[in-house]
Amino acid sequence: MLKACTTVLVGKNATIDGSTIMARNDDTFLPYNPQRFFIQPAETLTDTHYVSNLNGLTTTLPENGYRYQIVPNVEIEKEGFFGESGFNEKNVGMSATESVYANERVLAHDPLISNGIAEDSIMLLVLPYIHSARHGVEYLGKLVHDLGSAEGNGVIFSDKEEVWYMEIVTGHHWVAQRIPDDSYAVIANQVAQQQIDFNDPTNYMWSEGIQEFVETYQLNPDFNGWNFRRIFGTDTQKDRHYNTPRVWFGQKYLTPSVEQDPMSSELPFLRKPTKKISLEDVQYILSSHYNETVYDPYGYGTEKEKKLFRPISLNRTQNSHVMQVRNHVPDDLAPIMWLSVGVPSYTPYLPFYGNINQVHSSFSHTHLHWQITDAYWMYRTVTALVEGHYSELIQSDIDYLKDCREELHRFIQETDEQAQTLTNDQLTHYLTEQNQVIVDKMEKKTLHFIGELVQHSIDLSKLTFNIDVNL
Repeated sequence: MLKACTTVLVGKNATIDGSTIMARNDDTFLPYNPQRFFIQPAETLTDTHYVSNLNGLTTTLPENGYRYQIVPNVEIEKEGFFGESGFNEKNVGMSATESVYANERVLAHDPLISNGIAEDSIMLLVLPYIHSARHGVEYLGKLVHDLGSAEGNGVIFSDKEEVWYMEIVTGHHWVAQRIPDDSYAVIANQVAQQQIDFNDPTNYMWSEGIQEFVETYQLNPDFNGWNFRRIFGTDTQKDRHYNTPRVWFGQKYLTPSVEQDPMSSELPFLRKPTKKISLEDVQYILSSHYNETVYDPYGYGTEKEKKLFRPISLNRTQNSHVMQVRNHVPDDLAPIMWLSVGVPSYTPYLPFYGNINQVHSSFSHTHLHWQITDAYWMYRTVTALVEGHYSELIQSDIDYLKDCREELHRFIQETDEQAQTLTNDQLTHYLTEQNQVIVDKMEKKTLHFIGELVQHSIDLSKLTFNIDVNL
């Protein structure tokens, strides 16, 4: 399955509360591809044999794995597993993947491996077995070395101290970089990393032999330096319409003092924000469609401008997640995955603590076809109704989202306070119960809002005609 996602990464000193943040929109090339969210308990395997049902990748799993969250497809047999995102019980977050594409020069000398590791398997093969963000890069790097890679992929790892971004570009070569604590990155389906410092293994990691590979096949186009994007990436007209504008918008929003061209091939991988970045800032970027610019499909630009660039939030965004590891609370409360299973332009991000052992059934038992009782379908119903009469209904949706965010922040504050005296299984049980409570509250609020939208949509019907109050 082809993916077309957008990623936002923020170091802990660049956030308003000292959290590390990694976030991504999971986009597909289908208008809907139902997903479910569940918790896989820690387990000891009796059968460690693994085979991907998509490309036949075959490997052996470790016997013991940590408890972890996962957000896979519903139709696994047809579409593949595709775990997408989650925290494990060691408070390590992972999101996989941001699809990226290498150029033909490098692929000619290290082609992709058709039955190598691919996006459908990455989460299952890595998240249950890693104990830090750095360890995640090392662990996946070894798998790529041993099994080869079937695709170009960007993979994100985070813990309370670090955020790492890893780009796998050819059959066996990759580079990873630690996001500086005072900086952020916005990535959009294009090889993003630039200068790599091979003398700084604290902040960079790379595949075995990558420097020799580039030198042997004369792949570096620059007179000076070692720019990963320029060596391994692409720079095409499609990139400038489909990819770079999304990076431009995110950087424009977080660092507005810097003027840039949305079609520039030289947008930097890392930037420092003008002000500290909040959870809402990241959610805004992932939910945006070039808001307040001439490129907004719902804005006031020309018809050409409104269709020029691919928006960040799409009708084919299957989920959007913002994964936060907080440093101002005890470790057992630190990780929260804020998850939107509707189109994030119109639907809220619900918080799920990392330290829970069960997910509300409306998230964990998604049906393949529409059921209003499923979170996935309920929130997508909001999207369908608002988009149906965008100009008339968007303000009510904005008000709904603001009200949701206020209630959700209050929920986190109250839950954190009540949880301070609890430990171990007692704490896990409490947080699990609290997540059930907030999902129920948001379901009630959203169903009420859907009712309002339906009534308003009926009033907006074009099949009306007033000529006499009695007719």
